[in-house]
Amino acid sequence: MFKNLTDDNYILYAAKVYDKPNAVMSEFDEDLSRILYIKRLLTKYYSSGCLKERLIMNHLVILLNCFGVEATSRMLFLKMEDRDLEVIKPFLIFLSSMPDVVYGINGKDIKTSDIPLDQEVVKCLRNIK
Repeated sequence: MFKNLTDDNYILYAAKVYDKPNAVMSEFDEDLSRILYIKRLLTKYYSSGCLKERLIMNHLVILLNCFGVEATSRMLFLKMEDRDLEVIKPFLIFLSSMPDVVYGINGKDIKTSDIPLDQEVVKCLRNIK
């Protein structure tokens, strides 16, 4: 049903894969808005150089728990800019949640090995371990 994820079917896709059976709509909206929070944190990172890696990690863990690995990666790849993906990729690798290919994003399959890693983010994440 969702071979091609677009902005038009994004909310319906998210609702279908949402894995909280007793959740109310406000919880769904709150969990889905975490993608926007991550985008804001990345914007701050670009402008100030200050990376809030633990906060980004927390948002990603919640997204992964609520929507699953495949759905979270598809939604992130749909909503993020190319430069955002360079920052998000190390986090997904760190969480062992980076797929080799993200299928069906605006009619394209994205091969994740073609996305470079932001080296500053890699350094920060190495310090967490």
